[in-house]
Amino acid sequence: MSQVNGIVLMIMDEQSLLPELTRRQQEILALIIRTYTESPEPVSSRMLVEKHSMDISTATVRNEMVRLEEMGYIAAPHTSAGRVPTVLGYRYFVRELMNHSAELTLAERQHLERRFTSLPVVLEQWLRQSAILLARTVQLASLITPPVADTLRFKHLELIAIQGRLTLMVLVLQGGTVHQRMLTLADPMPQAILSETAIRINGLCDKLAANEMRIRSHTLSLLEREVVEIAAEVMEQNDMVQTRILYREGLSEIIQSFPDSEGAQQAVRVFEERAFLDMILTELLHSTGEDAVQVVIAGDGRRSEVNRLSMVLSPYGVRGQMSGTLGVVGPTNINYERAISAVRYISSVMTDMLVNLYTATSPTDDADLPPTSEND
Repeated sequence: MSQVNGIVLMIMDEQSLLPELTRRQQEILALIIRTYTESPEPVSSRMLVEKHSMDISTATVRNEMVRLEEMGYIAAPHTSAGRVPTVLGYRYFVRELMNHSAELTLAERQHLERRFTSLPVVLEQWLRQSAILLARTVQLASLITPPVADTLRFKHLELIAIQGRLTLMVLVLQGGTVHQRMLTLADPMPQAILSETAIRINGLCDKLAANEMRIRSHTLSLLEREVVEIAAEVMEQNDMVQTRILYREGLSEIIQSFPDSEGAQQAVRVFEERAFLDMILTELLHSTGEDAVQVVIAGDGRRSEVNRLSMVLSPYGVRGQMSGTLGVVGPTNINYERAISAVRYISSVMTDMLVNLYTATSPTDDADLPPTSEND
């Protein structure tokens, strides 16, 4: 694994020392990759010289391409006179040759920011919009997992008498998510007793996880213990539901861009099998402990299940508190420069919005809370 300019490139240990190239070889490799990204057809020396107005002869370019092929950066498909980039070539490009002029323009960034700020303060809408904007910006499939707390923790609850034995529990968790649950008590309870019960639970369970709440509740009354148990169950259910959600966009549009059916099948599996995606994210992203944009080319040489894919991924949010993952997926000939720029920018926007949302959240201002779940 190597990191350059805030980008983590996942590579096999034995490939971390890539063969060095001369300046001319670097220029030719970069041009081959950019040309192939625009149109996935074998690139010839004549095509490079004519398309990019190079001031060297086609014979010189051809000789350099032979050397690049010998080092494993490009390859000749079948009997074609042209060459295509290899996985090794893409890795060298990402590590050494990316052009920062390919960053999103100011106009593009302003457009994306306006789209976000025009949305109401509802986390789900931000996530859906992020997936749509990311996919459209880079013309790839996008995926976003919702921000989840490392450990869901209690903030406060309210108990509201409805009618007879019916009572509404409003549960607020650290981070701002709100859950409502209708309770049927053994006996009708006046509002005064319900309010006192809530006060005692709030004082005892502040910032506790579900299992810690259960341990503490042995000092409470029977009614209070029952309420704590229900609140703990809601917290655990919310944790399981959140990890199953995936916002995605653009998969059907990129299926045809894969050169073979195996690549398309791998992409579909990433998006359709959440357990498989979680395994990939855990091994290739979260296990590194890095907050930078991470580029995974052909499964980084370790995961054959995604050896036809490239992924550009980034965490967003606050690591150790509440965070999610966003990124794009496509064939290995994606436009890495633009994909990295878009993922980095939208990740930063999502992080800022998430921090601002949860910083603004207060127990006395429930109107500011994102309505992510109601009537569980």
